[in-house]
Amino acid sequence: MTSIALGADHAGFPLKEELKAWLGARGYGVVDFGTQSAESVDYPDFGAAVATAVAAGKAERGVLVCGTGIGMVMAANKVPGVRAAACTDAYTARMSREHNDANVLALGARVTGRDAAIEILDAWLGAAFAGGRHARRVAKLAELDRARLGAGESADAAAR
Repeated sequence: MTSIALGADHAGFPLKEELKAWLGARGYGVVDFGTQSAESVDYPDFGAAVATAVAAGKAERGVLVCGTGIGMVMAANKVPGVRAAACTDAYTARMSREHNDANVLALGARVTGRDAAIEILDAWLGAAFAGGRHARRVAKLAELDRARLGAGESADAAAR
């Protein structure tokens, strides 16, 4: 069964716990990267931890939860090899897998209720990469990662 790296900030903590129970009940292996309470924390720390685990092959996929999903997806996509998608419905979740081979899903606890989040997660986990013309596009994303690594620094660092 698929292994899932799971992470959240304080806003996403309660929903992360719900998703962890749901995943466990369905036989998924879950590695919880925190946070472990609703005490204020910084989302990039947890987004990076989950994304790094996925990129390193320590988990097949990752799921991140913050207030909107936006901060987590930004943090996760800084890690080469990660294709994170913030999804608000089952259709975009399925498309993120079929067309983009997304390996990290980001959810917003303040904009997506528990039942909707489970529907999104279920659609995302049930979808497979379609390949075909999409493989060429995903390969171009990987090339962007390689180019960034070859440059030795991010565009953000160069701008400072």
